[in-house]
Amino acid sequence: MTQRIPVRLVIALSILAMAGCGDAAKPGALPGPGAVAGKQTLSITWAQWAPAEVLKSMADDWGKANNVDVELSLFPWTEYQPKMYAEFAAETPKYDIVIGDSQWIGKCASEGHYLEITEWLTKEVPNVNEIESAALKAYCEYPLGSGRFYAAPCEIDGCGFAYRKDLFEDPKEKEAFKAKYNRELAVPQTWSDLKDLAEFFQRPDQKFYGIALFTDSGQYDAVTMGMMQVMWAWGGKFCDPNFNVEGVLNSKEGVEALQFYMDLAKSSPPDGGMYYHDQCKAALSSGRVAIAMSFYALMPPLLDEKTNPLAKKTGFFAVPAGPKGRYISLGGQGISILRKSPPEKQELAKKFIRWFLETENQKRWGSHPGCFSANRKAGEDPIVRNAAPFNPAFMDSLEFLRDFYNTPEFGELLASCQKHWNAAVVGKLTAKEAMDLVAKEHTEILKKSGALK
Repeated sequence: MTQRIPVRLVIALSILAMAGCGDAAKPGALPGPGAVAGKQTLSITWAQWAPAEVLKSMADDWGKANNVDVELSLFPWTEYQPKMYAEFAAETPKYDIVIGDSQWIGKCASEGHYLEITEWLTKEVPNVNEIESAALKAYCEYPLGSGRFYAAPCEIDGCGFAYRKDLFEDPKEKEAFKAKYNRELAVPQTWSDLKDLAEFFQRPDQKFYGIALFTDSGQYDAVTMGMMQVMWAWGGKFCDPNFNVEGVLNSKEGVEALQFYMDLAKSSPPDGGMYYHDQCKAALSSGRVAIAMSFYALMPPLLDEKTNPLAKKTGFFAVPAGPKGRYISLGGQGISILRKSPPEKQELAKKFIRWFLETENQKRWGSHPGCFSANRKAGEDPIVRNAAPFNPAFMDSLEFLRDFYNTPEFGELLASCQKHWNAAVVGKLTAKEAMDLVAKEHTEILKKSGALK
């Protein structure tokens, strides 16, 4: 016998279903009033490190508020560039947003991988005037000075130093330093001051050394990031505005800068010719050196006693000035939209980036140690400025940041610097020989590409 269902119950169940109650609220059911049918997805990729986790948290919040599933794919730094370059060559992209290294922008803009966002960034992002102009140029613009943008700033970064604060404050060390140099033991204001400090703390008989620097040839851009800021501070340049290199890169100033860096590196540990940020931080944390170079975004482990037993004894200072000014090697990444991404995904990506760039969200970003904003108002916020002990030094460094070439040939140009500058640091070449070799190879690379006519 068939059971009959009362009409009133049928009507009630229908109302509940339309209101999104009961089984109607399960996945796959029709959305209730005000919901967007067919939840959208947005795919972002970046390297695997702490700032990416902060971005994921923020993106998840934005996604929940906008009915968007945000997928964040992360890769180890050592794999990230090859994976992304393979992705750029694919017909159908897996990602809508790429957070790419600052030096990629020339290749990715000229080869059509990044969407140009000039009109949108300059006219539709309300607080674009709050972004540091140096950051816009370094992370977003190509060619330099063209006013054409292919990215928005994401993670701003630069070189800095960590040091053994306890040694600098030790009365006996202070007395000995003053007796030798006739000035107070303090954080350096110039590269020459830094060299004196490195030599003062160089004590190989105690297996203790003055400084750990970026020197390695095989780890991406290690020695180049360390050396080029000295080159600029001595008045040297990679090339002139027309990409002429000979007589510019290997000028008197350029050779003197490399010689200074070579001399400074003599106050490193015996294996100091193979260092990048990880080795520098390890040397400081293990009590082997008094001073260590690093990128600010990679300094948070120095604040944790689990990764740095000397955390409470560690201080930080900015890259000092040279005879011809103060310059600091820039790190960090811009946030770009892939040109092959479908138009509807590009528009969704713009909405997310615009939200991320809002001042309040940049304050949230900058409140996490190791996350740095290019937004001036966010940087002035006391919570952001004091989010980590190294933040004041970084904020004071912003206006001095400068980048390596960001032209499509940057990889070949970088490989030449890496090879020959490292050879000079480890004593295989003189400063003049190294600079001459780099100048010769850079000239050949730039001629072949057509940049140098």
